[in-house]
Amino acid sequence: FSRMLYQCCSLFSGLLTRLQTSAPIIRTLSTPKSDSQSIPSSLWKLGRLNHVAIAVPDLEKAQALYKDVLGARVSEAVALPEHGVYTVFVELGNTKLELLHPLGEKSPISSFLQKNKTGGMHHICIEVDDIKAAVTELKEKKIRVLSEEPKIGAHGKPVIFLHPKDCHGVLVELEQA
Repeated sequence: FSRMLYQCCSLFSGLLTRLQTSAPIIRTLSTPKSDSQSIPSSLWKLGRLNHVAIAVPDLEKAQALYKDVLGARVSEAVALPEHGVYTVFVELGNTKLELLHPLGEKSPISSFLQKNKTGGMHHICIEVDDIKAAVTELKEKKIRVLSEEPKIGAHGKPVIFLHPKDCHGVLVELEQA
């Protein structure tokens, strides 16, 4: 009996030693991660929200709403033939609104307005610190981009659009910061 008691005590002692040794690991793994630890490392980073784009059927009325009624600073309309749009920027304290109106028959805004007669939110634009690295990594993660290469956008910087079906129904524009 004493021999069996000795074996049980030895076994228990060995088990206790292993548990004590691994206890700090268990505590470490169960500690909540900080935000910076839960975000996978990447060669690029998301920046601030640059703007929210709104497609409008009547650009002059939309400009007047933001300028005359709401008192915002509103830019003049600028034609961007490469993108098939007229753009107007409404300055807000922490971001901008981009008013979009069709330019030409093949404008993507024309088809949007055919489905949404009174207009509506078209896309969001988020800045990135390295658009080429972002595009490469997003393609590897099976996020579709709507053009092979970034194009120059309304702010004179490279932009690319991500497919809304891969972004939970939102058309996302990435802009080089």
